[in-house]
Amino acid sequence: DVRTPDECAKGMVENAVELDFYSDDFEKKLKELDRNSKYLVYCRSGKRSSNTAELMISLGFNDVSNLEGGYMKWSEAHE
Repeated sequence: DVRTPDECAKGMVENAVELDFYSDDFEKKLKELDRNSKYLVYCRSGKRSSNTAELMISLGFNDVSNLEGGYMKWSEAHE
């Protein structure tokens, strides 16, 4: 979950890890993640997560997917 803490406080996908896209140490925190794990990245609507997925791939992550439509679309489908 690459949304802000305020956005995450309104709900998150179960077991998601919060990494604020706008934080100063965002890229540093990404680099600390296991590059061999599988990641499904999401934000509110998909733009930040798409950018994050591209960044992660460029950093050598092996299995990264972007949740199309973001948390908005996911939460509608899981109400």
